[in-house]
Amino acid sequence: MSSRQYDIVVFGLGYTGNLTAEHIAQSLPIDLKWALAGRTESKLRAVAEELKFLNPDRIQPGIEICNLNDADLSALAKKTKLMIATVGPYGRHGEHAFKACAENGTHYLDVTGEIPFVADMIRKYERSAKASGSIMFSQIGIESGPPDLIAWSLVESIKKRFSAPTGEVVVCLHDISAKPSGGTLSSALSFMENFTLKQIKESMIPYAISPASGPKVPSPISWTTKIFGIRAVRDLGILTTAIQASSDVAIVQRSWGFLNYGPKFQYHEYMKSRNYLTGILTHFAILAGGIILAIPFLRNTAKRFVVQPGHGPTKEESSRERFEFRGIGTPDVPGQAPARAYCKFSYQGSLYTYTGISLAEAAISILRDDHKLGGGIYTPAVLGQQFVDRLQANGVKIENGFYED
Repeated sequence: MSSRQYDIVVFGLGYTGNLTAEHIAQSLPIDLKWALAGRTESKLRAVAEELKFLNPDRIQPGIEICNLNDADLSALAKKTKLMIATVGPYGRHGEHAFKACAENGTHYLDVTGEIPFVADMIRKYERSAKASGSIMFSQIGIESGPPDLIAWSLVESIKKRFSAPTGEVVVCLHDISAKPSGGTLSSALSFMENFTLKQIKESMIPYAISPASGPKVPSPISWTTKIFGIRAVRDLGILTTAIQASSDVAIVQRSWGFLNYGPKFQYHEYMKSRNYLTGILTHFAILAGGIILAIPFLRNTAKRFVVQPGHGPTKEESSRERFEFRGIGTPDVPGQAPARAYCKFSYQGSLYTYTGISLAEAAISILRDDHKLGGGIYTPAVLGQQFVDRLQANGVKIENGFYED
């Protein structure tokens, strides 16, 4: 790749793409060769002008005009070592960039939360990525980076202390104060339009996208949790259904297939609830939301009242936002359960600022850290401690320890 014109190209300058470009301009090495790519030259140049004020000493980004088709994106992929794709919904717009990178040996990052898209890309292009040497990561932003890194961190903590595999990891979204962007809402409301019910169902089968067959172990989930969505977990409290859980679970299960968390490993994800009643109401509200998405009339009505793609929280609003995930890991050891590993993962700022940081830091980690990865389609956890260190250097707080009996 040494002859390629750019180290990084950011394709798509919507809300998340702009935040990613800002972090590159402010925080990545000043000798980095990079470019902004999209369909509208005037918009790209306007963003480039704004970025100059953030760090005038660095190499400024090139401008690449690129339409959303195979030919243009293939030509763009051949110019760069790594492409960050922020053009969604990915089920409608994402395949062109993914295909171009897989076939041209270009490393790739995106922030989709659409597991049917990820499953489809693995099926279609994993062989091409392996052959070309393209290192590819989907869902490396707020979905599904934090839960995947928490699970990996808990497994590593248990391995170091007990020299044992992990039995179960439970992660919960403990606290969140955030507004969704137009792109997120557009992806959610168009989800049922971009995938068939068969695609959705097949992608949600446990370990469907794992490179290895999943563990055959009894589930600890009770009938009350299955019906009402609530579960009480020691050290985490009363938990309920989380809207992002199915997407995150699939990524963590794929990480298990790469990183060997243990033969009896299980992963479950929830959201913190104030009490049992609130948890039950939240569970059924999420089910009702799924019904709304499945009915075209209701879905199209909702589209008219939400923020449009390209827009999101203002800088002032973002500064007041935050999120925190917490996780508990139990060792898979015989006899009485020993101490439980915990991990807290938090960020003071918007989900999208975090996502921009995650994209940019993952990109420079792939390019300049010694990961020794061959071509393939990976998960955030595969980047390991070097990626975690980069996140922590940019305001992400990650706390690990053990709860003793």
